[in-house]
Amino acid sequence: MKQHESILILDFGSQVTQLIARRIREANVYCEIHPWNKAPDNIPGMRGVIFSGSPYSVHQEGAPLPDIQRWIGRVPVLGICYGAQLIAFLSGGSVVRSTHREYGRANLTSLVDNALLRGIPLQSQVWMSHGDTITDAGQNAAIICSTKDVEYAGYAWKDQAVYGVQFHPEVYHSEHGRQLLTNFVIDICGCKGDWTPASFVDETVGQLKEKLGNGKVIMGLSGGVDSTVAAVLIHKAIGDRLQCIFVDNGLLRKNEFQSVLDSYQHMGLQVKGVDASELFYSALKGLTDPEQKRKAIGATFIDVFDSESKLHDDAAWLGQGTIYPDVIESVSVSGGPSQTIKSHHNVGGLPDYMKLQIVEPLRLLFKDEVRRVGAALGIDPLILGRHPFPGPGLAIRILGDITKEKVALLQEADHVWIDQLRQAGLYDEVWQAGAILLPIQSVGVMGDERTYEKTIALRAVSSTDGMTADWSRLPHDFLAHVSNEIINKVKGINRVVYDISSKPPATIEWE
Repeated sequence: MKQHESILILDFGSQVTQLIARRIREANVYCEIHPWNKAPDNIPGMRGVIFSGSPYSVHQEGAPLPDIQRWIGRVPVLGICYGAQLIAFLSGGSVVRSTHREYGRANLTSLVDNALLRGIPLQSQVWMSHGDTITDAGQNAAIICSTKDVEYAGYAWKDQAVYGVQFHPEVYHSEHGRQLLTNFVIDICGCKGDWTPASFVDETVGQLKEKLGNGKVIMGLSGGVDSTVAAVLIHKAIGDRLQCIFVDNGLLRKNEFQSVLDSYQHMGLQVKGVDASELFYSALKGLTDPEQKRKAIGATFIDVFDSESKLHDDAAWLGQGTIYPDVIESVSVSGGPSQTIKSHHNVGGLPDYMKLQIVEPLRLLFKDEVRRVGAALGIDPLILGRHPFPGPGLAIRILGDITKEKVALLQEADHVWIDQLRQAGLYDEVWQAGAILLPIQSVGVMGDERTYEKTIALRAVSSTDGMTADWSRLPHDFLAHVSNEIINKVKGINRVVYDISSKPPATIEWE
């Protein structure tokens, strides 16, 4: 199997470490994120190392202070923000507390000809986010760029391929950040940039054949992009030894159970539909806390699959469509220091009583990468173009406790919302959309009658990978029309609001 060049990213706790990986993947270079305190000495094909940012100061008690000499001199090294300060601090330089927090947009007011900055113009906008600043990067370092307020915005060692920047090239606000990271991984580290969707398919299928052997796999499908692409990859590797299960958890969109089953008929997959809605309603009864609801749904999924696996007692594996954002938001990156945001029902191990092992072929891919892999597999563009839908379904779009009546109400409102987006030609312009049922009743008037009914919030965002998202600027006339349609057609709703929060600070889902 072909060995691709790769980049090791050390996570020091930054919430945007994964964006470094995104930019490197965009250059068709494979990379892995590992926690700084569990970092391997090597990964297959390693050609460079990147130190991420961190919420810590290098002077803070308990700050990550690894032995950087493990990598320096072996491969090129790039430090970003805290990573740059770390290299300077451990190399005899000086890192001090800034007189004011350096946060937000800045422009490069000076730069020198350097391989890291090639193609980046003077006055290029960069994004700063740090409380400490470098005043001396060590005798071996020279300044390669500055801003009005930050002299050591970037530095390079004079005799080795070691670089540091105090801004964040991985975020969109840094105009030429992608160019900088490409310069590092392609020009400085010498990666060819040949890690493509087609190569991922060939190599993953080969790995699955080796890993699964003659074993059989049972897998839950949701009708979404992730589980579908994962199932097709596994099917390509083992054929009919894959048995797919589509569970109706009672929390799907309107008519989704049958429509999803129908969509799989032409794909050659063995799919069985299982109505387990009553089990889920029972598990959710009385629960209002979002994490408790997610965990109850996750536990019930496990129970359903345990029951189904007993009907296929020769199955040794449970396939899942877990992708990188699920992993990052559920647990620390690879067990590292990043903060947990929320749990995902399909992330983590199985209970001891289950005999199945987990196989997750998409675990290290972002959503847009999954879609490109799906296209390489020849999957129907209508399936690949579906908006993401959360595993817990409408349970996390109903704030408060879950009842059949609330689910039915939300299904109707959500159906109007999605249908109107399609009719207006706006569905493909939005990355994800959904309706949320709020635990709020308000006074309204319909005809000559006073009403006291529920409120629906509409959510639509633009994004590339789900890690960051901005609210969609949909036409006001369109939103007014949707509001009227929902209020007129969905009995029990008398007020519609539109969510204009971006991620961060808000998540895409409300729970």
